[in-house]
Amino acid sequence: MLRQRILTAAVVLLVALVALFWFHNAAWSLFIALVTMLGAWEWGRLSSWPTVMRIAYTGLIGASCVAIFTVVAQQFDLVIFAAALAFWVGIALPWIAWRWRLRSPVALALAGWWVLVPAWLAATRLQLQPALLLSLLVVIWVADTAAYFAGRRFGRNKLAPLVSPGKTWEGVAGAFLGVILYFMVLGALRIPVLPELLRWPVVGVFFAMTALGIVGDLFESWMKREAGVKDSGTLLPGHGGVLDRIDALTASLPLAGLAAITILAR
Repeated sequence: MLRQRILTAAVVLLVALVALFWFHNAAWSLFIALVTMLGAWEWGRLSSWPTVMRIAYTGLIGASCVAIFTVVAQQFDLVIFAAALAFWVGIALPWIAWRWRLRSPVALALAGWWVLVPAWLAATRLQLQPALLLSLLVVIWVADTAAYFAGRRFGRNKLAPLVSPGKTWEGVAGAFLGVILYFMVLGALRIPVLPELLRWPVVGVFFAMTALGIVGDLFESWMKREAGVKDSGTLLPGHGGVLDRIDALTASLPLAGLAAITILAR
């Protein structure tokens, strides 16, 4: 299983890096929109919708991406990212804490939109600076990896046993420690194209992304638990579905986009 996970991760990472650095922004936007539509299809599964509804919803999410890319001016990005952050803090977090059992198709469709589309928009806008986007993505990858190994080695105290029994507070601590080390490595390397990431206020952005990534992970875990499934899908051998791989990113990327507009651009 571990070998399969590593092989799948390597292939996905290679494809993502090629697309990130070689695609023009419009092509990248389309590529990420297709990934987002796969996530929408899996969201429909977690929402227990029939096939026809899942197809319609997947098309709706794709159409939303196209409409935003072609019609919505970039000055509205701030509003979308701020609204997404409000969703994750004001709705998703209580949803997890109180373990809501929401089955309304309309409410689930709206929630899925806010999970998927703002993250797509952030990935699209940030790709205008590929090295910056990659550096921000690595924050979540480092946090996930550090949490996994710290949780396996030291995990004793459950973070949310009724939502995701495998996650521990020790894993959370490992995630934040890993992110601190990552920031220190960025500073030590002094990469010329990333001076905006080498300011201490960015540590707060990294920490907030890590915290939101944990919320995104827990949110998807609760959705899977409610749907009675182990994984959101079967597309990625050893990993499950697309949502299983992007759950933390869906919550953290809108914050990264907001930070790029308000902090990193200064």
